[in-house]
Amino acid sequence: MISKFPNQTSRRSMIRSLASASMLLPGMLHEMMAEPTADPQNPLAPKAPMFPAKAKRVIFLYMSGGVSHVDTFDPKPKLTADHHKRFKKDFLHASPWTSKAYASCGTEVSELFPHVGACMDDICLIRSMYNDIPNHPQAILQVHGGSTLQPRPSIGSWVSYGLGTVSQDLPSYLVLAPEIPYAGSAAWDSSFLPAFHQGVRVIPGQEAIPNMTRQGYADIQEMDLGMVDFLNKRHLEQHDADRSLATRIKTFETAYGMQKEAPEVFDISKESDATLELYGLQRGTKQGIGWMCLMARRLAERGVRFVEVIDGGYDKYTNWDAHLNIRMHEPLAKKADRPIAGLLKDLKSRGMLEDTLVVWTTEFGRKPGDASPDEEGRTHWSTAYSSWMAGGGVKGGIVYGSTDEYGYTIASNPVHIHDLQATILNQLGLDHTKLTFRHAGRDYRLTDVSGHVIKDILT
Repeated sequence: MISKFPNQTSRRSMIRSLASASMLLPGMLHEMMAEPTADPQNPLAPKAPMFPAKAKRVIFLYMSGGVSHVDTFDPKPKLTADHHKRFKKDFLHASPWTSKAYASCGTEVSELFPHVGACMDDICLIRSMYNDIPNHPQAILQVHGGSTLQPRPSIGSWVSYGLGTVSQDLPSYLVLAPEIPYAGSAAWDSSFLPAFHQGVRVIPGQEAIPNMTRQGYADIQEMDLGMVDFLNKRHLEQHDADRSLATRIKTFETAYGMQKEAPEVFDISKESDATLELYGLQRGTKQGIGWMCLMARRLAERGVRFVEVIDGGYDKYTNWDAHLNIRMHEPLAKKADRPIAGLLKDLKSRGMLEDTLVVWTTEFGRKPGDASPDEEGRTHWSTAYSSWMAGGGVKGGIVYGSTDEYGYTIASNPVHIHDLQATILNQLGLDHTKLTFRHAGRDYRLTDVSGHVIKDILT
């Protein structure tokens, strides 16, 4: 490698010159001069699944705020026909949007999602989802970490813990989130799992990850970090019971790797016009859900094990929390529909959809009726809502489960959030009952003490 300035030296030559001046201990010199070898203790090294896996990675599309099922993926003609009629204690409220059958499978989807609707042949639509609490923070914690009571490791952290990652220069779990959701960073926290399994947040914009660009010259930085790494590991040997030290060391290593790898990953200038068009992106754009979906594909193909895209945050005007007016769904759907469909098409054209599991979900649905006949919004409804999956060994072109004629209750094949989580882990070759971590005197797992794999939707 040619130096960028005349007196720049390589890491090895610098160490030799320092050693000759008696500035380094002999033991340190020996260790740093040795040829690099694979680290058998690397906690993020790729691990074999528990059984043959259909998926190698997950792209988790989370719509923050609670998407109304009856206005999107579970249209109800009877609800439209009985608009403003009394049903129990409610006045029924029709959807403002029509729906139609899409793709060759004929799955009915709202006009809000025409591009995703066209992809229904590759999608397994689950219309019978439910969870335990219709409040944003608790529901978001359960969707991500399995518990409504307290923050626990996010699903991405569990996947990182169970499988490691192919890319050692990028985190195993990346979260693309322009805004913070209701539950805050707890949505991607590793909790009691080692901190290097925590999701790394990427904020779309000019500088997606702060301090990603190297300062100074690479050779000198490498030498400095090599010396720090040696001292860190020497210190760790004297405190091998302190897991936080090992975690911190691995975090430093990942941060250094990101400075090498991330600039190229987040540079989409070489993507073709056709690809940008697929995601609805204009050249030069560095934000928006289109950018996030494209970035999810780029990260997935570079070995990142779990990529989450969060659409919407705490601001009620930019998320799917349609308390004020259900028509707030329309601009959000218009922004999200094409990029999400573009992601599916892009993955499929590259042969990646077969081993990439794409999951679309929200924390709960929206109530089909209200005590007031004049209400324009919809309140929280965790009793029934919709999610969908594509790729990664999941059957496409099918609908699993159903709700009643108005969308209030589940009529067939109920799917608890723990069942969805168990199925995601299953497709990665992980048994959700055996993927455990000892903490505070007992074994914890993502699905708590429940959850069943939805076998009927698997190929």
